[in-house]
Amino acid sequence: MVPPIMVYTWSFTAATPDFRCRHPTQISDTYNNKSNELFSKFYQPTETECKLHQKLASLKECQRCYRKSYSSNRSTINNLQTCDNYVFDRSIYKKTLVEEWTMVCDRVGLRSTVQMIYFAGFMCGALFFGTMADRYGRRKVMGASFILMTFAGFLCTYGPQARFGVWPSYIIFVIARILLACSTRGISESGFVLGSEMVEPDKRLMVGIVMDYFFVFGEFFLVLMAYIFRTWRTLTLVITLFTIPFCFFYFILPESPRWLVSKGRFDEAETILRHIAIVNKQNFDSDAYEQLKETQKNSMTHKTVSIGVISLFRTKVIRIITLNLFFQWLAQNLVFYGVSQNTGAWELDPYLSFALSGVVELFAYIVIHLILNRLGRKLPYCLFAILFGLIALLTLPVQAFLSENKSMQRTIMLIINISLKFLASASFAIIYLYTTELFPTNVRTTALGYCSMIGRLGAILGTFSNDYLARVWINFPIILYGVISLIAGILALVFPETLHKPLPQTVDEVEQMGLTLCSRNERRRSSLSNNAASHPTTIETL
Repeated sequence: MVPPIMVYTWSFTAATPDFRCRHPTQISDTYNNKSNELFSKFYQPTETECKLHQKLASLKECQRCYRKSYSSNRSTINNLQTCDNYVFDRSIYKKTLVEEWTMVCDRVGLRSTVQMIYFAGFMCGALFFGTMADRYGRRKVMGASFILMTFAGFLCTYGPQARFGVWPSYIIFVIARILLACSTRGISESGFVLGSEMVEPDKRLMVGIVMDYFFVFGEFFLVLMAYIFRTWRTLTLVITLFTIPFCFFYFILPESPRWLVSKGRFDEAETILRHIAIVNKQNFDSDAYEQLKETQKNSMTHKTVSIGVISLFRTKVIRIITLNLFFQWLAQNLVFYGVSQNTGAWELDPYLSFALSGVVELFAYIVIHLILNRLGRKLPYCLFAILFGLIALLTLPVQAFLSENKSMQRTIMLIINISLKFLASASFAIIYLYTTELFPTNVRTTALGYCSMIGRLGAILGTFSNDYLARVWINFPIILYGVISLIAGILALVFPETLHKPLPQTVDEVEQMGLTLCSRNERRRSSLSNNAASHPTTIETL
C-alpha cells in the first residue's frame, strides 16, 4: 500500500487549482464569480486576441497566464502581457504547493521538475536497492527502505518553511522527494521478488495480483485522506505517520529461501522452508531439498556465477530479452503514469476522478487475475498493449469529427480515457510478473531494478508530456502514449511463454527457454549446449 501512496500524494499536494491573473487595480482580489466576471470584462484575452498574440498556447492557457495590456489612452490593446501575480480557486484545495510556490504558466517547470526528479530517484533507488537486494538479501533492503521512507516523509512535511524562503524550501523538498522515491523502489522491487520466490509456479500470479490489489487500496486510502485533509502539509504529515508501523516489518518478514540457497546458506533456507511447511500443514521433502543443495553446490563449485548487470547480456537469448524488457518497461511506465497522472483530462471532480481511476485499475487487476493462468502472460500482455495503442489513436477522429458536438465529444473522450486506464493498468501489472519469470534467481532483483530504472525514463517523459505537450493540445500526450504502446505490444511477441514453468535459477535455464522467433534447430542446439537433459531440482518441488 505504501509505495503508491507516496507516488500519488503529489497529485494532491501539488494539485493545480483553477486560477487567473490577479486584477492589476484590485488590492484584495479573490477567485470568485463576481471578481472573475470583472476581470474577464476588462483584462481577460479573447480567443481572437490569443490566436493573434499567443499562437503556441492553447486558449485556456492563454486566458489564464496572460492579460490585456492597453495603450496609453486605454482604448486599444497594445499586446498581451504575462501575469505577475495570480489568484487561485480554493473551493476544492485549501492550500497546495502550486499556489505556495506559484508553479503555474512560465513557472510550471518547477512543478514538473519535482516529479521528474522524483522518478529519477526511482531510477537510482531501483538500481541501488535492486543490486543490494541480490547481494545482501530482500529482507534487509526492505527494512532499511521503510526507515528511509519515514525519514523522507517527515523531511517533506517540515523541510519547506516560509522563513527559509521559496528556493531553500524547494531544494529541501526536492531532496526529500528523491529519498522518498529511492525508498519506494527498495520496498516495491524487493517485496515483489520476495513474494514471487516464496511460492510455487501456480501461485506466483496470486502473489503478484494480491500486491496489485494493495497498490489500489493504497490509492483509495490516499484519496480518502486527501479529501479529508486539503492542505498539502497536513496531508503529507498524515501519510508519513501511516508509514511508521511498517518500519517494524523487518522483524516479521522472512528472508527468501531461494535467495539463501543461491548464496549457499542452506541451513537458514531449510529452517524457513520447514516453518513454511508447518504453517501450510505440508510435509517437508528432505530428499528433494538435499538434491537441490547438491545441484547448487556443484553450480557454485564448477561454475562462476555472474552476478550484476553484465550477466543480463551474457548470452544471445537473455540479451534480447533484457533489451526488449528495457523498452517494455519504458513504454509501460510512460503509458501507466502518464494516464494515471492525467485524470484531470476526465473533466470530473478531481477526487471523483482519482477514485474512479482506482476502481478501473482494480477491475483491470481482477480481470488479469482471472485470465493469466488460463491464457498465459504473453497473449494478454500483447493484446492489452496493442489495444491501448489503437484506442488512443481513436482520439484523432473523435476530435476531428465531433468538434461541433462538444457534449458527445466529452462523453466519448471520457469512455476512451477510462478504457486507456484499464488497459494501461493491466499491461503494467503483467510486465511486473512477466519480468520476474524471465530472469534467473541470482540476478532477478538486479534485473528488475534495471528494468525499473529504465522504466522511470518513461515516467519522466509522461510527466513532461502531461505538463508541456498538453499546454499545446490537451490530447497530444494520449496520441504519444498510443504509438509507443503499439510498438511495445508488437515487440513483445518474441518473448517465450512462462505459464506453469518454474522460475529459472541460472542464465542457462533462461537460454533454454528460447525466443518465439528462434528456429527449432537453433533452440535445440542451445538446449544441448546447456545440458537440458538434466532437470535441476527447484524449491517448487518441496
